[in-house]
Amino acid sequence: MAQYSKLTIKDLAVEDRPREKLLHKGMASLSDAELLAILIGSGSRKESAVDLARKIMAGFNNNLNELGKAEVNELTGRFHGIGEAKAVTIVAAMELGRRRRLEESLEKPTIRSSTDAFNIMNPLIGDLPHEEFWILMLSRSNRLIHQYNLSKGGMTGTVIDVRMVMKRALETRASSLILVHNHPSGNIRPSDADIRITEKLRDAGKIMEVPVIDHIIVTDNSYFSFADENLL
Repeated sequence: MAQYSKLTIKDLAVEDRPREKLLHKGMASLSDAELLAILIGSGSRKESAVDLARKIMAGFNNNLNELGKAEVNELTGRFHGIGEAKAVTIVAAMELGRRRRLEESLEKPTIRSSTDAFNIMNPLIGDLPHEEFWILMLSRSNRLIHQYNLSKGGMTGTVIDVRMVMKRALETRASSLILVHNHPSGNIRPSDADIRITEKLRDAGKIMEVPVIDHIIVTDNSYFSFADENLL
């Protein structure tokens, strides 16, 4: 019986090898699929790493935001030639990109509108496959002085501790708060649970004199603002 080996990047013509292309022409010369091919290193018995990477990108509509939502079991289940190690490498690379955006967002900008809050948080949580609830704490001049991830949850929601929010607000001497969470479903409309937790935090903020000035629901490319809709 004939033996077949995996096709690697080295099996490609020199001009088609993404590593060499990156070294000689720079990162900007590579497509998303070619960058992905460098991460996965080798393909399957029937296709090169570049071909496999193109198939993966096509499977996510050639959209890195969609790929960023993928989990290890989805990648291994959908694509022949992607084992656990390669899937972990892809997921880790997406997470590094997300954390880089987090570092960039920690430059303590001033938040003057719901759009400002969305622009800070969308790169961090807009493409996550699960819900996360974040708190933005502002100074009197609306400068962001602290942001933190209060909770992570599954597709059905997160659990919020109102006392913990107020405790952190006092510790950081925040003058006001903006609540932010994402909807992996893409639906920007608040759920009944979203409305209830907003009311609880709003009421607690009034008592503690740390007002909640907005609650932003973030999706891939849009958002819902409680303040803009006069729901606070």
